[in-house]
Amino acid sequence: MNAVLQDGSLHYQDMPSPVGRLRLIASDSALVGIWFEQGRDAARHAGGLVEKSSPVLELARTQLQEYFAAQRRDFELPLDPRGTDFQRRVWQRLMKIPYGETTSYGALASDLGDVKASRAVGLANGSNPIPIVIPCHRVIGADGSLTGFGGGLAIKQQLLGLERTDRQPRLF
Repeated sequence: MNAVLQDGSLHYQDMPSPVGRLRLIASDSALVGIWFEQGRDAARHAGGLVEKSSPVLELARTQLQEYFAAQRRDFELPLDPRGTDFQRRVWQRLMKIPYGETTSYGALASDLGDVKASRAVGLANGSNPIPIVIPCHRVIGADGSLTGFGGGLAIKQQLLGLERTDRQPRLF
């Protein structure tokens, strides 16, 4: 995510949401980040970013508003998550977790072909630069417990609650 902070060609727009203010960050062609007002992103600043609107940011804002209003389950946005090849593989796999469902770090590691890589999967999951859209909140502990989330566990619980009516973790 440091590349985002140093790339002057990126711009941002803040938006209110039920989980607090979100900072949407985009290039001219794709969404590259979503920062939470709380949690790990609280200390970040927009140094090197330009505050301005763009078609990508407006589309992201609209689709996030629809998601929070329970009118959207899948996002249709151009994305450019910046990370290592392994991180991008994990993030691609996260996109396959259905709305309202959850999985575990171990199950993701197994899906990626290495059952012993759950810790690496957890680190990649925690480095996801585009949370909500790339649904890292849908990854929980093998025992069904909520585990780390960049926006904080309360926000993770809110997002999971929004996506399911029974509010009980379900593994697929």
